[in-house]
Amino acid sequence: MNSSIPRREFLKQAGMAGVATALGSPALATLAAAADGRSVTLPFENGERELVAFPQKRPMIVLTSRPPQLETPFSVFGEGVLTPNDAFFVRYHWSAIPTAIDPQSYRLKIGGHVTAPLELSLAELKQLADPVEIVAVNQCSGNSRAHFAPRANGGQLSNGAMGNARWTGVPLKKVLERVGVKAGAVQVAFNGLDTPPAGDGPDFVKSLNIDHALDGEVMLAWQMNGEDLPMLNGYPLRLVVPGYYGTYWIKHLSDITVLDKPFDGFWVATAYRIADNACACVAPGTTPAKTVPIGRFNVRSFITSHQDGARLKAGKPVLVKGIAFDGGYGISEVAFSADGGKSWQAATLGKDLGKYSFREWSASFKPGKGEHALMVRAVNRIGQSQPATPLWNAAGYMRNVVETTRVIAA
Repeated sequence: MNSSIPRREFLKQAGMAGVATALGSPALATLAAAADGRSVTLPFENGERELVAFPQKRPMIVLTSRPPQLETPFSVFGEGVLTPNDAFFVRYHWSAIPTAIDPQSYRLKIGGHVTAPLELSLAELKQLADPVEIVAVNQCSGNSRAHFAPRANGGQLSNGAMGNARWTGVPLKKVLERVGVKAGAVQVAFNGLDTPPAGDGPDFVKSLNIDHALDGEVMLAWQMNGEDLPMLNGYPLRLVVPGYYGTYWIKHLSDITVLDKPFDGFWVATAYRIADNACACVAPGTTPAKTVPIGRFNVRSFITSHQDGARLKAGKPVLVKGIAFDGGYGISEVAFSADGGKSWQAATLGKDLGKYSFREWSASFKPGKGEHALMVRAVNRIGQSQPATPLWNAAGYMRNVVETTRVIAA
């Protein structure tokens, strides 16, 4: 696959050959939607969305086109434990995003509080250390925000702003060892090639504590699922921060800066912050007394084999399947209920692809006539689980309530 897409070809793939406009412009959204003509209604107020095929992507749920915010249709998660590259969700903050990057001229700059600042070509980076692989979920902080009640501010996403992939790259630790981190380093900041459209907004820069950056798991990845990163997922290089929300997974990575004091940029000091308490929640209409930057995923589980309103045959055994994941402790058990939580049975866990991956599960039941409320609840290896009732915060982050899927047997 050629991931360095010339601008003309990029527009052609979007059904816009000859139109001089950037990816994600209103014109692109209009013409791409017209070429497909499909839409979906998600289960919340104002849930009507277009399905649009952007370059290197199958038709996906469009929240906004400038910048591209594309949600994975939930049925994709029933196709397999790894999310296909062409269906992997997309989230940008600014509309000035790269549409063509030359892998020959691309350079990664590493500097700051280091002994030997360095610029690496993509080829040099790939030779820096033996490549490693990790299967890990990337999930938007606001995944499922549209299901909050009262409504939370921000993009109204359903449950598809997540994906699981096999990432290939080199550990960030190896790169930092190469440049020599000086004594007194406290954090590492990361920037990418996407920028504010007119220079009047805060550049999207994130940071990690130095111990986290050097843990050997944080990765600079150039492949997902055995192929070059799609352009919209960060080609040619992105930061992979296993177990942490996607806000840290910087796309089109261009600069790594080691810092001798805490980073105080907008996207850490002001945005993407949660209540500093055990549930990261507050009562609706209130504000937290203290906040901290968002961090690891909490525990989540979903039914993927059946959707609300599915019709079943009464008296015939039904196999229900789904996925579960957390922020890196690993899923130890999944329970399934076919009666709205009155009784639970242990589900069978599928293959373990690692503590950061989706874990598939399955359970069977024999439905009687009428409606059945199917529920799923996961537990991780340190005993964390999911709340029976939704927790709330004003930003709409970290929803992980026990999900319910209603089906009818006749």
